[in-house]
Amino acid sequence: MHKLLTGALSTEKLTVKIPNLPLSLAGLKLVQMSDFHYDNGLLSEKMLTEAIAVSNAAKPDLVILTGDYVNTIAKPIHQLASRLKNLESRYGVYAILGNHDIYYPSSKLEITNALTNVGINVLWNQIAYPLGEKLPLVGLADFYSREFNPEAIMNQLDSTTPRIVLSHHPDTAEILKKWRVDLQLSGHSHGGQIVIPGLGPAMIYYAKIVKKIPKKILRKLPFLRKTHSILRHWQWSQGLHQVGNNQLYVNRGLGTYFPGRLFCPPEVTIITLEVSP
Repeated sequence: MHKLLTGALSTEKLTVKIPNLPLSLAGLKLVQMSDFHYDNGLLSEKMLTEAIAVSNAAKPDLVILTGDYVNTIAKPIHQLASRLKNLESRYGVYAILGNHDIYYPSSKLEITNALTNVGINVLWNQIAYPLGEKLPLVGLADFYSREFNPEAIMNQLDSTTPRIVLSHHPDTAEILKKWRVDLQLSGHSHGGQIVIPGLGPAMIYYAKIVKKIPKKILRKLPFLRKTHSILRHWQWSQGLHQVGNNQLYVNRGLGTYFPGRLFCPPEVTIITLEVSP
């Protein structure tokens, strides 16, 4: 896809403070990438190569991938996985799946296997400890999956234990408010793709317009309802947010849908963890 439709790759750097974070983990560096949509030109080879290079140059302790590797069919995952195997990280690469990765019944297994075969650890309602027992990594099933059941996973952890939670859909932050989530990493929204400077994602205003359309007319325009349903909390479409006592970071992703991106460049995120005073 032409650069004019996506914008140049942006490297976002931020520091996230976590209460009770062990001093031994202070300064830990995470890299997050999301929403590749590696199919039909939605992500160029040049952009992907640059994103991997940016990640490796950061010398991260952990690389996290937050879903939507393909667009519809699973086949492109094999070529994407051959690229992602070049990611370098001290404690490995961990991934969750997004809604596009379970588009077909067979997609989940094919995509999981392809990533696993190149050394990427895929979490589906699982807890991993790449950073040790004092900072578990929780990977949830996709929000649209029948297997999305955070209670069964989150209740396995003691409330005094800091944790990082991977959940593709940002709206899950509302559900996860009942548990401790020191940092939730999500994607899905593409940042809204079209952002109005000073006002935010155009979808916020689009949603307000759709609400004013009579239901009889809206029934004849299903594509409007579908687009509107991508995200409920458009205020969380990108960046760092406080959600109750929890912190949520939403990555704008690398892939791009029509009509393209405007003031919303694709993103690689570098996060440094510090101890909250």
